[in-house]
Amino acid sequence: MNEFNEYVREVFSAAGDIVIKAMMGGYLVYLNGKLIGDICDNELFLKRTPTSDRLLGDSELRYPYEGSKTLMRVFDGFDDKDLIVELLDGMYAELPEKNVKAR
Repeated sequence: MNEFNEYVREVFSAAGDIVIKAMMGGYLVYLNGKLIGDICDNELFLKRTPTSDRLLGDSELRYPYEGSKTLMRVFDGFDDKDLIVELLDGMYAELPEKNVKAR
């Protein structure tokens, strides 16, 4: 894992368990088991939810990688711990539960 990914994991861990998994040249970011965003080319992209749209309304909207179908918010407010906790708590509540596959 690169330095930026480790930094994201460390800072975001204030809100819960952060896991970053390599996927197709980028990385997927999970909070307590729910997918919250992507890291591509050392930039963090967060899923759009009512909370992320409200708290990150001034952030840039971009596609994290070529061919992506999801427009996401670019996050760069790493120095604001209160914002991070409020943001991630809100996003976690709004994102769907992880699908559990039947065996």
